Amino acid sequence: MTTGYFYDFISKTALFFPYFSTGNSQCQLKFVNFEDHENHNSHETDGLSKKHLVVRRGKPFKVTLLFTTQTWNPHRESLVLEVWLGNRSERIPVQFSEERYNPYSWSAKIYPGDVHPKSVRVHICSPVQSSVALYHLVLHIETRQSRRSYRLGEFVLLCNPWLKDDPVYIPLDVQIQEYIKSDYGVVYMGTPHQNNSRPWSFGQYEPGVLEACLMLLEVSPQHLRDENKDYIRRADPVYLSRVICAMVNCNDDMGILDGRWHGSYEDGVNPTEWSGSADILHRWISSNCSPVRYGQCWVFASVLCTVMRVLGIPSRVVTVFNAAHDGDGNLKIQEYYSTTGEKLNLSKDSVWNFHVWVECWMRRGDLGAEFDGWQVVDPTPQEKSAGVYWCGPCPVVAVRQRCLGAPYDTSFIYASVDADVVKLILQGWKEVGRELDTESVGQLIYTKSIGSDAPENLTGTYKSKKGKQPAITVKSQKCETGYLSCSMKREGSERTTPGSSSSGGMSAGLEVSLSIDGVPSVGESISMCVTVTNRSSSPRLLEEHLNAQKKEFNSNPEQSFWKSHKEVRIHPGEVLTLHHTIPPSEYESVLAGDDIVNVAVVINDVRKEERFLAAQEFSMSSSQITIEIEGGDSIQMNKEHTAQVSFINTFTKTLDGAVLTVDGSGLLQGKHEARMVLLQPGEKIEKTVTIVATLAGTKLLVATFSHSNSTKVVSRSFHKVSVMAA
Repeated sequence: MTTGYFYDFISKTALFFPYFSTGNSQCQLKFVNFEDHENHNSHETDGLSKKHLVVRRGKPFKVTLLFTTQTWNPHRESLVLEVWLGNRSERIPVQFSEERYNPYSWSAKIYPGDVHPKSVRVHICSPVQSSVALYHLVLHIETRQSRRSYRLGEFVLLCNPWLKDDPVYIPLDVQIQEYIKSDYGVVYMGTPHQNNSRPWSFGQYEPGVLEACLMLLEVSPQHLRDENKDYIRRADPVYLSRVICAMVNCNDDMGILDGRWHGSYEDGVNPTEWSGSADILHRWISSNCSPVRYGQCWVFASVLCTVMRVLGIPSRVVTVFNAAHDGDGNLKIQEYYSTTGEKLNLSKDSVWNFHVWVECWMRRGDLGAEFDGWQVVDPTPQEKSAGVYWCGPCPVVAVRQRCLGAPYDTSFIYASVDADVVKLILQGWKEVGRELDTESVGQLIYTKSIGSDAPENLTGTYKSKKGKQPAITVKSQKCETGYLSCSMKREGSERTTPGSSSSGGMSAGLEVSLSIDGVPSVGESISMCVTVTNRSSSPRLLEEHLNAQKKEFNSNPEQSFWKSHKEVRIHPGEVLTLHHTIPPSEYESVLAGDDIVNVAVVINDVRKEERFLAAQEFSMSSSQITIEIEGGDSIQMNKEHTAQVSFINTFTKTLDGAVLTVDGSGLLQGKHEARMVLLQPGEKIEKTVTIVATLAGTKLLVATFSHSNSTKVVSRSFHKVSVMAA
C-alpha cells in the first residue's frame, strides 16, 4: 500500500488517504472535491451536516477528481466508481453520455465540458429507491494491465420527497416546506373544549442530529440481527418508519427515550420541560445510546417527527383529543362512577384527554394506491404489536373507511379515535345506572397548519360525517417485506345504540347537563352550572351529587378535592339551573397551570331510584409569563440581543420562594434564574437575559415560574424567535 492525497470537502484541507495499486498505471489521483456547497443546495440538504456530504436518492450529485501532473487519458484508462454499503458493493463504470439517468440503477456520467487537462467532474446518480444510509465511495483507475484504487470518502443518502418516483413524493412546495424543511412545530394539548399549543423545535439542522438519526438505525435490533437484510429493506419508507417508531422508545431496544407518567422525575428531566428534539438526541448519543429520561406522548412523537424529516419522509405531529386506549380490543371503553359522582379507577381501558402521534406521508406499495398518503406512526409505548412496542404505519384512509385488518395496527388506531364509551354508575359493586357515549372519543384531531401556528382540523380525515361505517375485512397475501395484494369485503353493519354526550344524560323524561363557565384560571374561582330539565308530567325529588378530581391527561382521576351535595325539587316542565363555585382556597394546594380536572354530577331521583350522570373535563390555565425581546422577535445570528422576562403574582396570597427560570437551546448557555423570598399579590418578578443565536432558523425561549407552596411548575411560557443568518 502506498499513500496519496485526499481533499476533505468539509475542512478544505489536504489529507493523506490510502490507495491500492496492481501493476503500473500512469495517472494518479491527487485530490477529490465532493462539491458540498453546490450539492447541498441542489439536494435541499444544506445545514443537515458539517461532517458528511448529504444527498437525496434518484438525483445526481457531482464529484470533481483532480489528478497529478500526468493527464488522465480516457482512451487508455477507465474510471470505475464502487459504492459500498456494509459488506455489499456495486461497481459503476464512469461513462461519457448525455442520456437520461436510469432511475432504477446506479450510474456515473461525464458530460461534455466536464473534462479538463488535470481534472474531471463526475455526475453520480443513485436508484430512486436506494437504501437510506451512510455509503462509502471508492475510485478505481483501470487499464488492461493495472488498477489503482482510492478510498474517496463517505456520503449520506436520504429519501427524496421532491422526486415523483420516490415513494415519499409529496406534490406541493408548501407541503415540502412545512413537513420536511421546517425545524419548528406546534403540539396541541389539553381538552377538546379548552386546548393550548406548545411550540417545539425539531432541530434537524442542529450539529450532530443527522448523525444521531443514522446511529439510531445502526443500533436497531433489525440491523444488529441481520445487517445486510436491514440495509436492503431501508429503501422502503414503510419499513423505515416501523423501525424508527420502535427505536424512539427504549422498551425493546437501545432506543432514545424512557417513558414515565407518574411519580418523581428527579433522576431525569420532567417531560414538560423539553422544548426540542436536538437536546434529547445529543444526550442519547453522548450517553452511548442509553435512554434519555423522561418522555411522554408529545415528546416521543416530536422526536420521531424530527428523525423522519431528517431522513426525508414528510411528517407532522398530530394530537387526538379524547383518545381511547382500548386494551382488550373490543372497541368499547368502560368508565365507572360512584353514586356521588366520583370517577373510579377500575378499568384497564382509558380515555386520554389528548394523545400525540405522527403522520408520515408515503405510498403503500404493500397495500395498493387506495391506501397511499398519510400514515399514523405512534412511538408511545401502549400495547405491543407483533411482540414489539411499535405502532403503524397505519393508513389514515383505512381508519376512516374502517378497514380494521389493514396493516399495521389499524384496529387499535381506529379505537383511539372512534371507540364507544360505556359509563357505569356503581353502588358498591352493583350497577345502578348506565350511559352510552358514542361521540366524545376522537372528538377533535389537530395538527399545525401549513405556514401558521393555527391548528388544522383533521377530524374529518379520520371519521366519516355519516357516522360509524360497517367494518371492512382486508385480505392480504403476505410476503417477506409486507403485503402484495389487498382485497376488501364489507361486513354486516354494526348497530350503534343511541346515547348521550359526555356532557349530559337523559332518561324517563329527565335531562341533565353540566357546563363550565369560561376558562378556569389558577388563582380564580371555578364556576360551573348543572342544568336539569323535567320533561315528565310529575314533580320529582332529586339529590344532586357533584364531585371534582384532579387527573393526569392519560389516566383516571385521583382522590376528590371538592364535593357538593344538595336536595332539590323540580316541577313538571321546569328547567332547573344549579350554579356552583370552587374558590381558590379549595384547590390551590392541589392544582397548578395546565392541570386537568374531572367534574361529574350524579342526579338521583329519590322516589324512582333512577340515576343520571353528566361529566366534563377541563384544564386550568395559568398566569402568563411575559417575554419581550428588544427590537422584535427576528434577530441576527451571532449578535447580542436583550430579552426581558417577567411574571406578576395574580394569586390572592403571598408566594414563598418564587423562582423565574429562563432557558433556550441555541440562544442561551444554561438556565438563568431570578429568585424572590416573598412575592406579594400583584408584585412582579423579572429577569433580563442576553441571548446570542448560534444557528439560523426558529428557536424557542422557555420561561417557567414556580414557588415553594407548590410542588409543580405553576406557569410555563414559550416564545418563538426567528434567527436570520448574518
